[in-house]
Amino acid sequence: MPAFSGKYYYNVDPKGRIIIPSPFRKTISAHYNTKLYVANALFDRCLHIYPQEEWNRLEEKVRELPRMDKDIKLFKRRVIASAAECELDKQGRILIPAALREDAGINGDIAIVGQIEKIELWNRKEWDAVVDLSEVDQEAVEEKLAGYGL
Repeated sequence: MPAFSGKYYYNVDPKGRIIIPSPFRKTISAHYNTKLYVANALFDRCLHIYPQEEWNRLEEKVRELPRMDKDIKLFKRRVIASAAECELDKQGRILIPAALREDAGINGDIAIVGQIEKIELWNRKEWDAVVDLSEVDQEAVEEKLAGYGL
């Protein structure tokens, strides 16, 4: 099963385009078509980039969930409603719509991070803050992950 992993630092160009890192492009070309979906994360201030096939799987899961559940409504309003279809260009770039860039503070320095079935796109300062270990109870995290067998 294909997976995205790794972390890359780039810049957003003046037109709002980002380069999809070469290892991610190789995964996409080997296992997916070039159509991608970019959407807000539910709570994190970042964007999620899904290959079309993974986005379709997510949509199918959402279709099966209770429509009147307030958390499902929030997910649909925040994530599904924000989704934009993007196509990789010949240089391996995608254009991130202005509204999504604004929602996630995507400008200047960015981090592009593999998350197995999707890619996360972060403002570099936001990324550095969420992975700052000084704010984490490391022992509690290790204990919890050990409980999952990680």
